[in-house]
Amino acid sequence: MDIRAYNRNAWNRYVDGGKSLWTQPVSPEIIARARKGDFSVLLTEQKPVPREWFPPLSGLDVLCLACGGGQQGPVLAAAGANVTVFDNSPRQLDQDRFVAEREGLTDLKTIEGDMRDLSVFADKSFDFIFHPVSNLFIHEIRPMWREAYRVLRHGGTLLAGFMNPVFYMFDLEKADNGILEVKHKLPYADSEHPEIAEKLIVAGDALEHSHSLTDQLGGQMDAGFQITGLYEDHHIGSAVSEYTPTYIATRAIKL
Repeated sequence: MDIRAYNRNAWNRYVDGGKSLWTQPVSPEIIARARKGDFSVLLTEQKPVPREWFPPLSGLDVLCLACGGGQQGPVLAAAGANVTVFDNSPRQLDQDRFVAEREGLTDLKTIEGDMRDLSVFADKSFDFIFHPVSNLFIHEIRPMWREAYRVLRHGGTLLAGFMNPVFYMFDLEKADNGILEVKHKLPYADSEHPEIAEKLIVAGDALEHSHSLTDQLGGQMDAGFQITGLYEDHHIGSAVSEYTPTYIATRAIKL
């Protein structure tokens, strides 16, 4: 199966069906506050990114990596950054264009593509990369860290959110009903479990992959980044999150 193509279509359906919070464009009020320097964005589901993780945004060249949906990109653009949103889903990018047109954010750019292949960008094109939870939708992430390092300028910052791999140990269908049952060995992929993948495909849901902390954290460091910050966050309504954080966010620097 072409996972990238399948997940592109799944996220297009999420936008059309209003199924995910990550597809909902921000309000004019949020953009108005961002223009005054009062902004807040998410790398994970609930906890806002600490403001001290951001450099001054005015004039900064920012890549919102796998970050469509009309949320973080327009907010950072309203706060003064030169923003390029790069995403696998054309409908998610439509949400960014919708907010940009509504709010007069004429410099915001959108590009469709695979987060593992940033060849459309030259080396050292950006000062700042914002990468919210999305690399669970690809089966290999080390190429993405290497590409992020390549397109970032020296002294630039990468902010990334991703899943705690322990989340995928459990039978997630039962977990949705409050029952925790350890079922899967890690690393985990929906596509490697036909009985699970079939249900997700029938429902039109995206296919997910866990990634080891060796690949999430070690992959950043092996690409050349120095990790300078980390926090954890929780799913809303997940039985797993009642016992352990289910998200991790990192701040890393290209020296």
